[in-house]
Parts: sequence; C-alpha cells; structure tokens
Amino acid sequence: MTQSPATPLPPPEERRRLREAASMTQAQLAARMGVSRKTVRAWETGRTSPSGPRREAYTRLLDGLAAKRQTQGREPEGEVTAGHPEAGSTSAPSAAHHEHPLTPAQAFDALYAFCAPALVRQTYLLTGRRELARESVEQAFQLAWQRWPEVARDRDPAGWVRATAYDCALSPWHRFRPRYRHPEPPPADASHRALMDVLLTLPPSQRRTLLLYDGVGLDLPETAAETEASTLAAANRLLHARATVAERLPVLSDPEELHRRLAELAATERLRAAEPATVRDGSERRARFWTRAAIAFTVALIGTTALTLRTAPTHYEPPVPPGETVLGVPPKVAPGPLSAKQQKLRDKLRADARHGPERLAPQPR
Repeated sequence: MTQSPATPLPPPEERRRLREAASMTQAQLAARMGVSRKTVRAWETGRTSPSGPRREAYTRLLDGLAAKRQTQGREPEGEVTAGHPEAGSTSAPSAAHHEHPLTPAQAFDALYAFCAPALVRQTYLLTGRRELARESVEQAFQLAWQRWPEVARDRDPAGWVRATAYDCALSPWHRFRPRYRHPEPPPADASHRALMDVLLTLPPSQRRTLLLYDGVGLDLPETAAETEASTLAAANRLLHARATVAERLPVLSDPEELHRRLAELAATERLRAAEPATVRDGSERRARFWTRAAIAFTVALIGTTALTLRTAPTHYEPPVPPGETVLGVPPKVAPGPLSAKQQKLRDKLRADARHGPERLAPQPR
C-alpha cells in the first residue's frame, strides 16, 4: 500500500504572518487547534510540523485565513519582494498570488497596512508613550521607503521595520526633548497600569526581549538575532524580565497569562497609524531636505576653502625671537612702570627744565 503524501503547508514564516494578519494570538490559535502555545510556536518557527488529522485541520485553518485576507483586499506583507524601478516590477508571494506584479508603492503600502497598526501598539508597550510610538513607527517606515530595494529583498521585511521602530523608540536622545520629559497619562484599568509600571521599570534590553518573545511570539534565536545578542544573553534577559514581572505581579508568573495580558494591554489603546501615502510623502520630503542640506554644506565648504587659499600668506615669516644677553649686556625691554625713585627724578627734571636759548648759555661760576 502506498502512503498518501502529506498535506502541503505554507512556510513557517507564512504561517505566523497569516495568524497575525487575522489579529489572532498564538494562545487563540492553540485553543482552536487543541494544542499548547509552545506547539504553535514550534510550528511557526519550523522546528516541528503537525501530522495526520491535525495537519489537515491546520492547513484548512491557514487557507481560510489567507482567503479571508484576499477577500478583504489586504495582502499580508509576507516576503514582499520589490525590485528597483530600473530592475523590474515587484511581487508579493503569499498564500494568494497576484495576477499582476506590484509596484514599489503598492508593495510598501501592503507592508504598511499589515504591520503598522500592530507595530504602533507594540511600541507603546515598549515606551509607555503613545505619540512616541506613532512617531517611531512612522520614522521606521520612512527609512524603509528610502531603502526600499534593500528592505523589499530582505528575508523578513516586517522584522526589519520592527527592529528599526524599536531602535527609534528606545533612542536615549528622547530624554532631552521637552515634550517627553513628563510621563503620559497611564491606562485607565488598574491591572493594565500595574503591568505598564512593571514594564517601564525593566531595563530597555530586557523589556525588548520580553516583548518580542512573550508579546510578539518570536522564537528565542529570532529574538536574539533581532536584539543583536547571543541566544544565551537573550535567554538570561528573558528570565530576569520574567522574574521581575512575577515578583511584582505574581499572577503573571505563567508565560501564557503574561502573553494574554500583554495582548490585552496593547489592544485597549486605540492607536492609529498615519496613512501609507502620508508616510511615503514624508520620507521623500525628508530625503529632499537632507539632500539639499548636504549640497549647501558642500558649497559652503568649497567657498571657505577657496577663501582660505585666496587670503593665506604665500611665504613663511619667522617669528621674532626673544632677546638674549650678549657679553653681559641685557636685551632691550619694553618700557614698564616707573619706580618711586624714577618718578621723583622725572618730576625734578621737568621742574628744572629751561626753555629757549638760555639753555645753551653757560652758567657763570
């Protein structure tokens, strides 16, 4: 008897993207599939794959999520690939393929529509500031549009933008901005306020690791790679962060409960991102501004260099050396203040001075 081939599944990264596109957490997917959240995480990272009836059910679920996204007219960013305008057109391979290739603007808008809403909420958990979260996400996407050929060919464009947004949000320079010197109003719910207070007491590296692993649902190697740390360092940060949260809030000692509470806290804040066209226009305006600033600086530097060459001396003039004693004769010095004896002699000479021809006449003896 020949064994029937296994039901094909999308790649691991596509599984996670389809789930996130449906605004479904790993815990919710695990409840629908009748498995644990760790099992879902293993499926989405490629460490394991379901088999048998569970594989067929998982495949039907993913196909339904992909069809739902296609019906809504929103494509997940997936591995959005876009070539440079000179290199050719763009395409976005996913569960539902496009009949026509995407332009760079369309591919960017698809990535923005998929990532920006959730990314703003994640960045809010990272900083505790609503306006800073929106600003950081917009800056990340503006930078992504400026480097779109590079970002579009990246293995995980969503991860590229997320890492950039987190870097912008955690920049230490924000503390010098007057608008960010005072805390923002906390969440209305008391339990959410307590969780936010604990998150903000964590060091930025631990807070970021906890959010990526227990909030976003990345695997430990992916979390380590995105935080630019070794796997061991990321594990230590995660353990210390969990221990701090469990010490302050014992009810969140269970990672599953912590994941659920993080999702609830992010969902309660009605944070909206700007329109993708606005972000693209802002990126282009910023690029034009810095280009003009660089041209103006270069022109000023060339003018300063030309002026220096024009007015600089053409030959070397050695400085006058200090005087030296020659054969016991001291060097000439500039006149200084008179002593009391010298002033007395000067006054006497001025009082006895003669004027006119009488000065030349000899005095009788």
